Amino acid sequence: MRFIFKICTGAEWAEARASGVFGGSALDHRDGFIHLSAAAQARETAARHFAGQGELVLIAFAGDGLANLKWEPSRGGDLFPHVYGTIPVAAAAWVKDLPIVDGVHQFPDEAGV
Repeated sequence: MRFIFKICTGAEWAEARASGVFGGSALDHRDGFIHLSAAAQARETAARHFAGQGELVLIAFAGDGLANLKWEPSRGGDLFPHVYGTIPVAAAAWVKDLPIVDGVHQFPDEAGV
């Protein structure tokens, strides 16, 4: 199964779990879509946009199971997955903490990044 990933705060995910849907972070709201990353993009996304930020989670979604998913050019011309709308919490295959060790976010083995 090919996963795509969302990095967000644990508090944002807890709010989503309470409501049943993930509507995105403040950045997502500003841009009008939910920013996601493919496996090969997740580490750079963490380093660029979440450097030094603790209390994050990594959420894995099956790429073929999300409605309103579009792959669009972004950083360096790479295609990034974006969701226009909300994502049902039930669509998450798994959620893992994304701790910082020696200044770098440590991705779980299951992420394959």
